[in-house]
Amino acid sequence: MGGRSIEEARQRLSYAEVRQWAAYRRKHGGLNQGEKIERAVAQLTTIYANSHRKKEVEPFGLHDFIPHREREGESLEQAMATWN
Repeated sequence: MGGRSIEEARQRLSYAEVRQWAAYRRKHGGLNQGEKIERAVAQLTTIYANSHRKKEVEPFGLHDFIPHREREGESLEQAMATWN
């Protein structure tokens, strides 16, 4: 989305509409179909790779198959689990 589109959205959307879009994106992700397909393929590949990996090999994660995507941050609980 270019700068002009963002400015236009600011002028045309109400605060309530922005909140609705934010809730939609949190629940369903963005509108980019390519990203949705890429994520679905990565999920299937992760399942397949983990079902065929050797026990001594660490499990694969989703981002092993979409490395150009930014990884999501750890939750506090996940971080605390690694401290012990």
